[in-house]
Amino acid sequence: MPGTNLTRDEARSRAGVVRDVSYAIELDLANAPSGAPTYPSVTTITFTAEPGASTFADLIADKVRSVTLNGEDLDPDAVYDGARIQLDGLAERNELTVVADCLYSRTGEGLHRSVDPADKETYLYTQFEVPDARRVFATFEQPDLKAPFTFTVSAPARWVVISNAPAPEPTPYAGENGEELARWEFPPTERISTYITAVVAGPYHVVTDAYEGPHGTYPLSLLCRPSLKDALDVDDLFEVTKQGFALFEEAFGTPYPFHKYDQAFVPEYNMGAMENAGCVTLRDEYLFRSRTTHAELEARANTVLHELAHMWFGDLVTMTWWDDLWLNESFAEWASHWAQVVATTKYSDAWTTFCNARKNWAYRQDQLPSTHPIAADMIDFHAVEVNFDGITYAKGASTLRQLVAFVGEETFVTALKEYFHDHAFGNTELADLLKPLEKASGRDLDDWTERWLRTAGVNTLRADFAVDDQGAFTSFAIEQTANEKFPVLRPHRLAVGLYRRTDAGLVRTERFEVDIDGPRTELPELTGAAQPDLVLLNDDDLTYAKIRLDERSRATLVESIDQLTESLPRALAWGAAWDMTRDAEMPASQYVGIVLRGIRAETDLTGVRSLLNQANTAINQYAAPQNRPALREQFEEALAGLIADAKAGSDHQLAFVRAYSSAVFSDAGADRLAGWLDGRDLPADLVVDTDLRWTLIVALARLGRIGADEIDDELTRDTTITGQERAAQARAARPTVEAKEEAWRVAVESEDTPNETQFRTILGFQQPGQEDLLRPYVDKYLTAAKDVYTRLGSSMGENVLVYLSPRHLADQGALDALTGWLETESASVDAPTLRYVTEAQADLTRAIAAQATDAAS
Repeated sequence: MPGTNLTRDEARSRAGVVRDVSYAIELDLANAPSGAPTYPSVTTITFTAEPGASTFADLIADKVRSVTLNGEDLDPDAVYDGARIQLDGLAERNELTVVADCLYSRTGEGLHRSVDPADKETYLYTQFEVPDARRVFATFEQPDLKAPFTFTVSAPARWVVISNAPAPEPTPYAGENGEELARWEFPPTERISTYITAVVAGPYHVVTDAYEGPHGTYPLSLLCRPSLKDALDVDDLFEVTKQGFALFEEAFGTPYPFHKYDQAFVPEYNMGAMENAGCVTLRDEYLFRSRTTHAELEARANTVLHELAHMWFGDLVTMTWWDDLWLNESFAEWASHWAQVVATTKYSDAWTTFCNARKNWAYRQDQLPSTHPIAADMIDFHAVEVNFDGITYAKGASTLRQLVAFVGEETFVTALKEYFHDHAFGNTELADLLKPLEKASGRDLDDWTERWLRTAGVNTLRADFAVDDQGAFTSFAIEQTANEKFPVLRPHRLAVGLYRRTDAGLVRTERFEVDIDGPRTELPELTGAAQPDLVLLNDDDLTYAKIRLDERSRATLVESIDQLTESLPRALAWGAAWDMTRDAEMPASQYVGIVLRGIRAETDLTGVRSLLNQANTAINQYAAPQNRPALREQFEEALAGLIADAKAGSDHQLAFVRAYSSAVFSDAGADRLAGWLDGRDLPADLVVDTDLRWTLIVALARLGRIGADEIDDELTRDTTITGQERAAQARAARPTVEAKEEAWRVAVESEDTPNETQFRTILGFQQPGQEDLLRPYVDKYLTAAKDVYTRLGSSMGENVLVYLSPRHLADQGALDALTGWLETESASVDAPTLRYVTEAQADLTRAIAAQATDAAS
């Protein structure tokens, strides 16, 4: 029995049998407020097939009540195995009707049900990517069998119900017990894939607007729970959305492909957002109920534009199979940052943000044993589920940015217009994109594609030069190397920036844009230029590669990173320093010093947040254990000084306060945090609002300064879902045996914990300074790893395997335990589990090597 997995070969085989599919789906959600475990689902699928052929439909249901194929009732016990419905003896034209009881979810997969403790109301939403539409209705669960979908939804009459098609006027009716119910009969959708269908239902708060463009007027709406309506930043959200509409319609040469655009902010969401056609769902943490920073608003705008770009990349034109998942995610990632720079006025430094955050994610992922090509070999659903990673998103977007530099932006956009025109509402493979790109650019992209998209690993670039007695370059070359496991060398279009110290700071005086390839590329155009204080390879961040600095440039970085006057070169310098630290080429203690020297001059708030987080990691994982107490004291004192010097009420002040809360180890620091919580001795104009209170509560719980009673008291001030989740995090952070035991039970052993509560509990569990409490959980983690992915499901199982791995201990004992487990259990566990444990082993190996470098320094 295949279970819940589906292979690429099975999907191809089914696509050879099944054609011309359409769905009619009836969901009766009237019992949702009662807490009933299941709801009735009726699916009618009509399709064409080869007469006499066999295939199967997908469904994961609590109970299948009936299966009818072409008027013949089939025995559910005979044809349904828990995941598939076997269909034999097909006619040329077929009608399949399946009546089932499907389960409400608390895992964020399928149809998720959440109750807001603030109003005791029930809120529903669907989440289907990759293979979870089958948890709600019977499907052919693969992206190339596109179809129109007609949804009919029954629910309480006072609810809001939306789906992919425009919402109709509901038809009222009375329930069995006189309840006021209604039925929403949606019109058919365009031809779309199963994974981007959606239903959102509940007493949501709704705000409407419209985008008026050259191709027509499209209704827009924003939805959230009423308890968050005051945090619904209507003006900013609609502004960014309309800016994205205007750019994408023009740049892609294709009108917005659906009839309306809803953005629903929903609770307990596993991801950032999901590109359901015309009905996007986003995690409602993007609605900021407390003081927030420009960086967080920028990140939200990026997500809004990412999902809007998906209406073309992924929804209008969809990959044939998940091998080309990157055609969805990499393109939307590139397009969202590009749109922020080109179309918005508030967030035009998006490529700096990308460099400071997203590319570091990609570089880390690409150096793990689990790295894979951008155009990956997705043999089955299990392979797909674990590949929503830094390669698919950030490396893919980086590579697309390199492709834009390679062929030119105007050429690239011209090719996209042809691509969308030729494949609207269809499915594509990589070759379908390359054809118009080659046509528009006149370049043969076969070699470029092979080396950039079909191979794994990251290259490293170094400058090799000689200078004369006057300090001028007599020769200049860029050397390129690769990891021995992934030895490919790639072509790069990049810039070399020469930066010199001036009265205005460290500024770029010359820039050379060049093409390089192979192990060494001579650059005669630099001959004769005076050696600068800093040679910055990959200036403007056009390509994807690690960079190394020559001796003089490295000294300049260490001494004067705060003198760089522009944010993007600073981001590249920060990235080089962090990468050298992770590669055990720069002592962690030195990296922390560089951060503390330069952080007050950093204008990019995403950079500020990333750098402070990385400095924390450097102290607690990469620094030699004997050096950590002094580094922690230095970091804590420096952050206190940064808070004191920050502009009153500024984003920097808030960022420093948040970082300080997680960096405190001293009694004096704990006293300061407790005072802030009580409103004493606050930094000027700092408002200790709801979310900052929880930040302080978690920190004080970590330090053992507050216990369960104080956490419960805080919950009386914040009765929302978010309050419950942050309370779970605080409870898990307490430095007691009992707190860790309870947190482990909630996060790992219980199957009733809501997904976001589980995640927050896990975030609180592993805390620096609690190593003695955490060591016994290494063995517990490895025992749980044997079945947690299948027992809790892919999302919650991944939370356990990634965030509860003992990488935070960063010692030889933890590494030996993981290595021994992998030697004995590798053959018996599923591929996702093997991947995540192997990644944890690699992180520990890297940390121990970095500790040795720090100790030697």
